[in-house]
Amino acid sequence: MIIAEAHRLMAETGFAAFSAREVARRVGYSIGTIYNVFDSLDHLLVAINSRTFELWTDYLRQRLQGSHGDRIPALVQAYFDFAREHPKLWMAIYDHRLPAGMAMPDRDMEKRRALTQIVFDEIARELPAQAESDVEHLARSLIATVHGHCIYELNGSFALMGEKDPVGLALGRVREAIAAAR
Repeated sequence: MIIAEAHRLMAETGFAAFSAREVARRVGYSIGTIYNVFDSLDHLLVAINSRTFELWTDYLRQRLQGSHGDRIPALVQAYFDFAREHPKLWMAIYDHRLPAGMAMPDRDMEKRRALTQIVFDEIARELPAQAESDVEHLARSLIATVHGHCIYELNGSFALMGEKDPVGLALGRVREAIAAAR
């Protein structure tokens, strides 16, 4: 119940305006109860972002299910579409930083890995002769490439540059990298 309400609040307010006190108020608990359950604000934020990762992973899987043959365009498009549809939740993933000395709990790391595994699997389909470690390195780089294009679209930088097709640009860079890896 706490995570569900905290997730709704994050979707409304975004990271900068998020308040654990407001979550407590909405669920009818004290702030102390929230911190007894989650230990700290950082643990609550990790739980919220992990829920977003789960939704995003399901979103990518659904979009890829309807895609046959060349699935890379569907993957890139789905990355952008999820961010467009859930901009505050998506940005919260990248706005929150773990404090020094705090490790990401294993259960939360697994939720994040599930999303990146989808990308690894799709790149591996394109590069069946490549070593797994090479595919993973390329996939991480391609995630960063698509992410950068997506950030520029969401924050308006591409619009200021007059760019009309950020998805097409990102897809072009992905296709070039895959072709070079072949």
